[in-house]
Amino acid sequence: MKRVSRSTLITGVAAGALLGVVIYSANAQTPPAAAPGAAPAAAPAGPPASNRGPFGLDGVDLSPKPPVPHLRPAEEQKLFQLQPGYSMTPVLTDPQIEQPGQIAFDANGRMYVLELRTYMLDADAKDELTPRSRISRWEDKDGDGVYETGTVFIDNLIFPRFATPMGDGQLIAKESNSDDTYMYTDTNGDGKADKKELFVTGLGRSGNVEHQESHLTWALDNWMYSTYNSVRVRWTPNGVQKESVGANGAAWGVSQDNYGKVWFQGGASGLPSYFQFPILYGNIPNPEQLQDGFRVPWGAPIGIADMQGGQGAVREGEGSANSTSAGSGANVYRGDRLPQELQGDYFYGEVVARILRRSKPVNLEGLTQVQNPYQAQKSEFIKSMDPLFRPVDNKTAPDGTMYIVDMYHGIIQEGEWAQPGSYLRAKINQYKLDTAVGMGRIWRLTYNGMQRDTTKPTMFQDSSAKLVTFLSHPNGWWRDTAQQQLVLRQDKSVVPALKALAQSNSNQLARIHAAWTLDGLGSLDAGLVRTFMKDTDPQVRAQGIRLSEGLYKAGGDTSFAADLKTLASDSDPNVAIQALLTANYLKLPDAVDLAKAVQAANKAKGVQLVANRIITPPAPAAGGFGGGDNPPVRTAAEVASLEKGAQIFAESCGECHGHDGLGASDGAGGMMAPALAGNARIQGSPEHILRVLLYGLTDPINGKSYAAGVMVPQKAESDEWIAAVASYLRNGMTNEANMITPAMVAEARKWDPSRQTPYTEAQLNKVQPRLVQADSTWKVTASDTAPVIIGGTGHPSGALNLEGWNTGQTQTPGMFWQVELPKAINLTGLDYQALISAAFARAPTNPAPGVAAAPRPATPATPGQRPPRQVYYPRGYKVEVSVDGKAWKTVAQGKGSSMYNSLMFPATQAKFVKFTVTEAADSRWGMRYLKLFEKPTA
Repeated sequence: MKRVSRSTLITGVAAGALLGVVIYSANAQTPPAAAPGAAPAAAPAGPPASNRGPFGLDGVDLSPKPPVPHLRPAEEQKLFQLQPGYSMTPVLTDPQIEQPGQIAFDANGRMYVLELRTYMLDADAKDELTPRSRISRWEDKDGDGVYETGTVFIDNLIFPRFATPMGDGQLIAKESNSDDTYMYTDTNGDGKADKKELFVTGLGRSGNVEHQESHLTWALDNWMYSTYNSVRVRWTPNGVQKESVGANGAAWGVSQDNYGKVWFQGGASGLPSYFQFPILYGNIPNPEQLQDGFRVPWGAPIGIADMQGGQGAVREGEGSANSTSAGSGANVYRGDRLPQELQGDYFYGEVVARILRRSKPVNLEGLTQVQNPYQAQKSEFIKSMDPLFRPVDNKTAPDGTMYIVDMYHGIIQEGEWAQPGSYLRAKINQYKLDTAVGMGRIWRLTYNGMQRDTTKPTMFQDSSAKLVTFLSHPNGWWRDTAQQQLVLRQDKSVVPALKALAQSNSNQLARIHAAWTLDGLGSLDAGLVRTFMKDTDPQVRAQGIRLSEGLYKAGGDTSFAADLKTLASDSDPNVAIQALLTANYLKLPDAVDLAKAVQAANKAKGVQLVANRIITPPAPAAGGFGGGDNPPVRTAAEVASLEKGAQIFAESCGECHGHDGLGASDGAGGMMAPALAGNARIQGSPEHILRVLLYGLTDPINGKSYAAGVMVPQKAESDEWIAAVASYLRNGMTNEANMITPAMVAEARKWDPSRQTPYTEAQLNKVQPRLVQADSTWKVTASDTAPVIIGGTGHPSGALNLEGWNTGQTQTPGMFWQVELPKAINLTGLDYQALISAAFARAPTNPAPGVAAAPRPATPATPGQRPPRQVYYPRGYKVEVSVDGKAWKTVAQGKGSSMYNSLMFPATQAKFVKFTVTEAADSRWGMRYLKLFEKPTA
């Protein structure tokens, strides 16, 4: 256990008042030496616009300057500039924590801290992806407001993306460049996770650490949302579900308001990303969602002018940012120990401008616009004269105040934007910003005369009946957490109390939480939903519409269609909009006609926008079946197979498995068949889905029986038919895995030709391959290697995750990638994805003269669209295995042709696996997410 020292409270004051800081004019010819704790002098006015970009250095004062001072928390406090009445005091600081990036509270109020200990330790992002980060857990045991007792809950992580508390001693987390999200559990109560279980797959991305998912957040609707991902996930007692949603365009920060609308925080824009409507219904942009001038930050005149955009991004005379470029953290304040005027306002950090911005949502005619309340005064809610102030996250705390996570760091822009020769790199060197590492503070924001709530949460120990009472709490954190815990417990004994609370309580928010808790318990009924739909409160009516979606989909209660049509004519534009969105989401046959009728009758701007989106939806992404901002590259044959598989599924499978893959209701509280969306087995070895489709499978599955009872064999269908539906199952409905080819189906028919009855789950488990989990004991080598991204490891082991590995050179025969396992396994197949050109930070090097050009995508570039991307598969290859590293056996060979690759072969003992190029090509060779599968031996 660790204890931190107490720090005295110092109210934020005007910059420099306590330290004697002198702010120097940017036009001064020779600024005097800075006083202790002072910010360096401002940069001089810049040259013409032609030289004001990221690499423009003409006219820039690059003379050596003293390093930016590294202040202790008590000194940093003196440099905050706060609105009148507010104060900041530290609750947890370095050296107890290092480089905090996110916080989250569990149901007992313990604070988990994402410590990103490898972030930008130098301008080249060296060693950023080494396993040195951690998630620590802290507790204020003596109630004095300081988190003095901590443990390292999970150590040796590769730049973790989020920390999402669940049950007592349970946390959902994932690492960078991984597609797997895990549940970590402390089973013995020592404050350290000792159990790791796969929670869900398919949430990962590759690229630099600023461009990967973050902040998996449990929302009012009992689904969890994260940045970047166009899917949401839901814990259920029968497993984790996934469902496609709109693209949120966010980077670091997710929050929700009192009514469950999820807010996402943009990164490079420095602005809130998406917040207009629930992202479930797609991204519907409002061109007027930002107040005029909202993009302009009003930070303190820090002087050092370290903006990645170059001199054109600097406010002359102050050396501060003149436009937003680095948003971080998201928090709709819903506490009860700060002024009421902050309730429902959205707060986020602009870490280059060194501000915490308050954004006030204003709803007009069903559309939301955010405004900076201090814009007229050219000010912000919080700013600082300390150049190292980096407000990367903020949260409504259990004590009703707001906690602000300050990474307190020198370089806050990823290495891609700090390359040698750039303006930013010059500023980093000038002020020695790379020396400000390994620090970090978490601050509590309070207001004069309003004391924090000292009640210690004990929800893990509280009875379910007591948790129900917290749904009426004035602090949204208590309401959210009590709801989550009730859903996780699945304790139906509180259903009567929840129904009573939802039907008749005078507390609007308590009613809403009670209803969504019933939804999470599977105990919501149509009568209560219609009570909400008829309520006098428009917010409650809108919630009733959203609540109906689950009953319509899972229970098949199509009678709600009539209610939606009625509510689409509601006098409140927000209710009418919600009815249109839900009708479209549920795919009502006349949803478009309904939108046309409402558009003609209701001229509210929001109604017009949403109706037009439904009537004229955007064209789907080319190729479909995966996407976001970096969709997969598929051949024409692969696209045709996936489209055929989607048609087969809709015609033959959706009735039982649900047209969205989440399972169809049997009308009696059960399911017709298992959910397929997010199914880990389907996305594992291709042998699983091939055996099930060819030979059938009967329940129980994972201990649960289904109304349909059995998946009948489909071996009478053609190889092409089986390949198409199998590929769709592995790539549709939020799933992502390698394709199945007709040749693979033909091979699978030989596995069990005499079988006349469907498999049982036990029989299938005895024969189907299982994934071999990669770990640090695997020794990976290669003939050639180079980083895929700036700051990447450049190690061949990158082929095992989403970071990727590549040769850095054009392909020549004999190039190899090899892994040595700790012991021999019964290897029967491997999957991998070939890298695509969009993955690389730099263009391929050393083209080989006279070598045939690599095939390019057939579709030419179209104005306004991304250019075709190259797939770096091996032009020719062989796969060999060995038990001693000396005698080798070839198990597969061929020519590459696709981004997605699965190789199946008879089980063979292997301790060494080597992948060798057999043909030359003018492109490099690269792989990622390589998986090995072994056959059970007993």
